[in-house]
Amino acid sequence: MTRTVLITGGTYGIGRAIAEKFAADHNVLRSYQKTKPSDDLEAQSNVVSYSCDLLQDGSAENLVTRAMDHFGRIDVIVNNAGLVRSTPIESFDAEAHRQVFELNAIAPQALLTAALPHLSAGAAIVNISSMNADLPPRGAATYGASKAALNLWTKAMAKELGPQGIRVNAVAPGAINVPEAPRSDDLTQLFVKDTALGRPGTPEDIAKAVRFLASDEASFITGEILTVAGGYRL
Repeated sequence: MTRTVLITGGTYGIGRAIAEKFAADHNVLRSYQKTKPSDDLEAQSNVVSYSCDLLQDGSAENLVTRAMDHFGRIDVIVNNAGLVRSTPIESFDAEAHRQVFELNAIAPQALLTAALPHLSAGAAIVNISSMNADLPPRGAATYGASKAALNLWTKAMAKELGPQGIRVNAVAPGAINVPEAPRSDDLTQLFVKDTALGRPGTPEDIAKAVRFLASDEASFITGEILTVAGGYRL
């Protein structure tokens, strides 16, 4: 039976690389909000893209319903959709803080709750966190805090769902060069001097880690935060 992977934010950057990695031999339903799908995956019958604002009430339930209607099962959830905003303390914006936390930390919980009745032993959840959960950059404390909350939730859900045979892990990317992102190369190069491997990561580096954690090869791994950062600040 072909397994089904549900990926949020699956049409851009890291999310698109994850979708490509799974689409070779899995069914894939990927959500998007701003970046409409324009890649070769759209021509594949085993890939479905669905426009969805995860900050809206009912979006998680709609996404799960769409996956079940198309493929009849959900085996892997990749919570990739995220929001990065500069939130300097000198100009506190409660709404901006709320949106960062809602998308980065609360939306994954809502999606898991909606999907849980359809998950069985062997299912895997992979959350996309960030090294900024431990090393928050100046002016982005809210982003770092939201990813720290996601890490704690990852561990808590691993403990709660372990008896059901459902694994929950996270991947924490370091400096990743996303070619489509504005100034991505300039920004990632700032981190290279502190990276042991001397280069920024690629979306494919993260996709490989996600694919591993979702696979049976990682069947005894749960509650872990796998940092994929090229040895940043060793």
